[in-house]
Amino acid sequence: MSEERNIKKIVLAYSGGLDTSVIVPWLKNNYKGSEVICFCADLGQEEELAGLEEKAIKSGASKLYIRDLREEFLTDFVFPTLQAGAVYEREYLLGTSFARPLIAKHMVEIAELENADAIAHGATGKGNDQVRFELTVMALNPRLKIIAPWREWEIRSREDALAYAAEFNVPVTATEKKIYSRDRNLFHLSHEGGLLEDPWNEPEEDMYQLSVSPENAPDEPQYVEIGFEKGIPVSVDGQVLSPVDLFIHLNKLAAAHAIGRSDIVENRLVGMKSHGVYETPAGTLLRRAHTALEAICLDKYAMQYKDQLALKYAELVYNGQWYTRLRDALDAFVKVTQEQVTGVVRLKLYKGNMIIAGRKSDYSLYRQDYASFGEENVYNQKDAEGFIRLFGLPLKVDAQLAIQLTGKSRYRDRKSTRLNSSHANI
Repeated sequence: MSEERNIKKIVLAYSGGLDTSVIVPWLKNNYKGSEVICFCADLGQEEELAGLEEKAIKSGASKLYIRDLREEFLTDFVFPTLQAGAVYEREYLLGTSFARPLIAKHMVEIAELENADAIAHGATGKGNDQVRFELTVMALNPRLKIIAPWREWEIRSREDALAYAAEFNVPVTATEKKIYSRDRNLFHLSHEGGLLEDPWNEPEEDMYQLSVSPENAPDEPQYVEIGFEKGIPVSVDGQVLSPVDLFIHLNKLAAAHAIGRSDIVENRLVGMKSHGVYETPAGTLLRRAHTALEAICLDKYAMQYKDQLALKYAELVYNGQWYTRLRDALDAFVKVTQEQVTGVVRLKLYKGNMIIAGRKSDYSLYRQDYASFGEENVYNQKDAEGFIRLFGLPLKVDAQLAIQLTGKSRYRDRKSTRLNSSHANI
């Protein structure tokens, strides 16, 4: 234990909230003689960044780094995940998950710049973030010690943290009345705790901070056209925008039409289930548009296999395994599938709905002349007869064998049994 406590400099992931504000003096009190350097990643928290430096210094930190990582967040983490079509457990678009490895990456860089011995984070011992932070550190610089106060200290509640803050004159704006735990970045805003701890409770409307309710959304629909190049969104309504400006614009647009709300019960990596509500306006819009564009640009087999790999990609991101060879390999596959996913998708936004109103691409595999029932020069309907005979040959052989052995096809009995059973239960 004495060797572990022999730490001179610590880089702390800092948000300015109650937990990380209290962690600063706790580190100094429990790792005697250590210097605490705070780091905050600007991922689009906006007003949450105001006054952070003064607060960090007053809490006992020697300095605060703030880095604007919004563009890197979008181009290196959000867009690859969007291209992959990765969604965790059918609904979660991974807004917190892929932010953590980026934050930890820059913490490692600052630790190396400052010759620090350790990094610290405020993730609890029950959540996923502890894994995401620490796996990233292991992958990038395993010599750094990792300090997770929630796995060490005696603080067990918000009230305990407020009392500790008062004892050591830590400036906090939090009160015991705050009921939700939130995480915000340019991609999403998550809500946990409070009434949400019971999944039977309907979220209160005043909990939401980005999006309006469907009832309060405009009574008239709005159309928006989103342009993609190789699976990456690059324009809105014909105007080319930077990644950050594109997200800011689409967040406002989608949120105004009640798009992006998601109420999810998910399986945490550590084994327990958790209930959270997410607001992901632009991300939800872009996923819908990207999927629509892929539908005309990808062939059947590439799309089907990509959908399978998307499940694994989402699992890797959720579990904090961003910096792994497997994700690199999946990215290589995804990159090939996106080479011709270029075009425009038109959506109609109306009271929480995203209705496809058109899609086009120079690389579209959809051919009206092929699909038409009137033209025979590109598709001869008579060819279907031979195709069906070959496609159904295994079924035919199996049925003939069953009839030869038992006098009837096996599926005739199964079907009648199933029907009789279902009728009996009505």
